[in-house]
Amino acid sequence: MGGRVVGDGGGVRTVLIACPCDHAVMSDDTGKSDDTAGPIVRVRPMTQAEYDHWQVHLADDYANEQVAAGRWPAQGALQRALEENARSLPDGLDTARMLLLRGVLDDDTPIGRAWVSLDHPREAPDVAFLYDIEVESDFRGQGLGRALLSAVEQAVREAGVGSLELNVFGRNHVAVRLYSSQGYEVVTQQMRKAL
Repeated sequence: MGGRVVGDGGGVRTVLIACPCDHAVMSDDTGKSDDTAGPIVRVRPMTQAEYDHWQVHLADDYANEQVAAGRWPAQGALQRALEENARSLPDGLDTARMLLLRGVLDDDTPIGRAWVSLDHPREAPDVAFLYDIEVESDFRGQGLGRALLSAVEQAVREAGVGSLELNVFGRNHVAVRLYSSQGYEVVTQQMRKAL
């Protein structure tokens, strides 16, 4: 998982949408289900310092992903990513209808972050959009991706929105398995063939 929930897709992108989820199933980040108690993650709003750090990290990841997917040329990609993020978050942390969240363990140790718009970019009714979710590298492989996603889903429900949509590149198999195991379903696909 990473910037904008995409990875090296080799030209195939899957768009997924979640059904409302009433429970959290904990597992490792391989997408294998485990009904035993797993790590507990909660989300809280980002601080200004966390937001500032995340903006640089997010733009760099997003630019690299767009270049790797063949969507953008390398030259100017970082600046383009920074400009897109600035348009999407014109008031930074205070941008209306955005959840800018930090995932933390019970002892307040930060383990990840998420960015959700409570309004779908294509105006789908009662559907929020997950732009970014990431577990920090030191905490990967411990089931925290699933736990963070569940906490984000709960925050979206508490904000009064009934579904959550996201994009993931088709070759990001770990993320696709994770989302599928959490009840996300494919609603549309884009496919590409190199000629």
